[in-house]
Amino acid sequence: METWVNQSYTDGFFLLGIFSHSTADLVLFSAVMAVFTVALCGNVLLIFLIYMDPHLHTPMYFFLSQLSLMDLMLVCTNVPKMAANFLSGRKSISFVGCGIQIGLFVCLVGSEGLLLGLMAYDRYVAISHPLHYPILMNQRVCLQITGSSWAFGIIDGLIQMVVVMNFPYCGLRKVNHFFCEMLSLLKLACVDTSLFEKVIFACCVFMLLFPFSIIVASYARILGTVLQMHSAQAWKKALATCSSHLTAVTLFYGAAMFIYLRPRHYRAPSHDKVTSIFYTVLTPMLNPLIYSLRNREVMGALRKGLDRCRIGSQH
Repeated sequence: METWVNQSYTDGFFLLGIFSHSTADLVLFSAVMAVFTVALCGNVLLIFLIYMDPHLHTPMYFFLSQLSLMDLMLVCTNVPKMAANFLSGRKSISFVGCGIQIGLFVCLVGSEGLLLGLMAYDRYVAISHPLHYPILMNQRVCLQITGSSWAFGIIDGLIQMVVVMNFPYCGLRKVNHFFCEMLSLLKLACVDTSLFEKVIFACCVFMLLFPFSIIVASYARILGTVLQMHSAQAWKKALATCSSHLTAVTLFYGAAMFIYLRPRHYRAPSHDKVTSIFYTVLTPMLNPLIYSLRNREVMGALRKGLDRCRIGSQH
């Protein structure tokens, strides 16, 4: 056992990746890198606009800035290493690097899932109790919501990282994924990890279904409020307010549930890799687009920023 542990700490792992060097895979790799660049720029721009424009200093946009920060960190956790390995031809990752990837990935996915759930509560308060909204969603409540989301993710990420990286690993140590994905890594352990995998499955069920239940309950209340509205304009405004959040929730939870809530015998590494690309790169790119292109206030802030830049360049 001691020899295994020593070997685990001194040796790294080999990431088999998702792309070969065929023409089709080169095109797919280029597409992923383009999506990564858009995700990077889109989230940085959205955080900057929310920070700079006083009109966007509201609870909804504060939560959105935190969501963008999580997305920004998520795309930077796995994609740069995947790209470096693909371009250099080296597939290695150090033991410490693998642990950091697991910790950050679990932390950010957990934090984002809970924040999306609590953002549904914010939409419920805004639509069902508009007059009390500034009191019910004051600065202290907003900080508690985001703080609890981050704390939940960080604690979960640290626990899972410490446990997974303390298992002994042996053999060829080839991870059948493009990053140190926990379930793929556990297949290489020299000991029986079935009990831990059952605990992880139970944690995943809780981490996904708890926020999802908040979302369902919030939108059930919102639907009840909307059905009582007699004004068509008020109905449309409520729908517009919720549509962006519902789209983001569908993308995130659809992919996460597909990977982590399927029975073990239905899992295929190729499916998991493609789905992981979807919610580690594509969803972080789509979130700022969903919230900006369908939102007049964000587009207005962008136009004002561009006008300032144009006036500044003329002087």
